[in-house]
Amino acid sequence: MIIGDIKSMDSNILVSIINMKLRDQYNSLESLCYDLNLIEDDIVNKCKDAGYRYIKEQNQFKAI
Repeated sequence: MIIGDIKSMDSNILVSIINMKLRDQYNSLESLCYDLNLIEDDIVNKCKDAGYRYIKEQNQFKAI
């Protein structure tokens, strides 16, 4: 996954992919972004625009 993918990807698909990776591979959004060389704010803002927010305690994006 690269930054261009994030900007052009359907928001619901992005949330699904990110949540799957958070569930299966990463213990935080920060570690996912570091490992995949992504900008956390880009992901958070794209998901926020689609009505999702990151819940750190649950380590996933949830609908607002």
